[in-house]
Amino acid sequence: MKIRLGFVVVVLLLAGSAYAASNQPVPLYTFTCTGNAALRLGPCPNGGRPFSLIQSTDGNFYGAAEASMEGANQPTGGIVFSLTSAGTLTVLHTFVPGPSRTYANGNLPTLLTVGPDGRLYGYTIFGGLDGCNGDCGNGVLYRLNTDGSDSKVLYRFCSDTTCGDLRQTPSSLLAGTDGNVYGLMVPGASSSYASIFRITPSTGAFATVLNFSSTTLAAGFPLGLTLAPDGTFYGITIGNPAIVFHFTPSTGTLTTVAVNFPVFDGFLPSGPVFGLTIGPNGNLYGLYSVYGENGTGLFEVQSDGGNLQLFPFFINGSDVVPASGLLLASDGNFWGAVQYGNGGPGDIFTLSPTDGTLIQTLTPFSKASAVGAYPVQIIQATDGTLWGTTYGYGAASTGHFADGTVFSLNAGLPPR
Repeated sequence: MKIRLGFVVVVLLLAGSAYAASNQPVPLYTFTCTGNAALRLGPCPNGGRPFSLIQSTDGNFYGAAEASMEGANQPTGGIVFSLTSAGTLTVLHTFVPGPSRTYANGNLPTLLTVGPDGRLYGYTIFGGLDGCNGDCGNGVLYRLNTDGSDSKVLYRFCSDTTCGDLRQTPSSLLAGTDGNVYGLMVPGASSSYASIFRITPSTGAFATVLNFSSTTLAAGFPLGLTLAPDGTFYGITIGNPAIVFHFTPSTGTLTTVAVNFPVFDGFLPSGPVFGLTIGPNGNLYGLYSVYGENGTGLFEVQSDGGNLQLFPFFINGSDVVPASGLLLASDGNFWGAVQYGNGGPGDIFTLSPTDGTLIQTLTPFSKASAVGAYPVQIIQATDGTLWGTTYGYGAASTGHFADGTVFSLNAGLPPR
């Protein structure tokens, strides 16, 4: 194991800020709500709090916005939308309460993916249980066509009022190369273990294909699934040691290897804080933090768990929350977003996979900015431009308030 910890963040940030001056994100669509703008309370007809964003083979973008209403306690409803590259949004589906004001068909959509069959598959945080308030039920898996037709609930998670914290929550949802959709379910407060599930598009059938155990993951908490070019999946767990796992859908085979992150000052263990990304050299990359050191950096490890390398912190501060995993863009570098940290509204960063150095930092986000605040996701379109979502704010006309944006960033990257 090689450790390259050097707290040179100030120098790197200064160099990155000069590099980034020419290109900044611009809003393509702003989600607006009506009602009490000062208190940010009221309905959001075209949704609010955009979360997932993907591009389909038809060239259009699709996403899920969590809210249809911003209320005093929590948002409710949510939408699935399509968006053209020119910024024209179409609401494909709205999650609405039934006659008893409950969300039996889902509430607050988050994860979204395009299946191998070209249909949209998604997950809602709440809903799926009739006869109770909007925040009950442990969510649903659903699908619909890209024109919004044929919406259908495929699976309801723990739809019994006695379930409580026994819920399992999907943390990944992605299309496999074998024609199926796969996801990772992570345990709730009282659940024991995670599992991998499969949806068969031809029938819509849900099946658990792997149940983890304390033996396979050493009681670790898996962070997500990453699809490899050969159609298999990789993941890593929180903890020390971290467990890198490798799942082969065609055989159901699971292999695991322990990765021992170093200990600092005799008692400060470090470990992964987000899922894995496959780098240009085929190795696995992710972000790590060190408890008590207030920083985040890039790590690299071989797929067999060997040759762990920790690169210097590129973020120095407390309570820094990565918005999403690392994106390996067409320029060969990693791009990502920090949703918030140190009281800030987030930023976009670019890292070198060679040595983990910070190439640039973009800081356009704020509650007063037209692009909004708190970036959630960064993706790259086929033409090379970067697209993303912010979870709140933006520019709205008088009598309205903005509740997040979809933005684009022309960073001069080659097409994918």
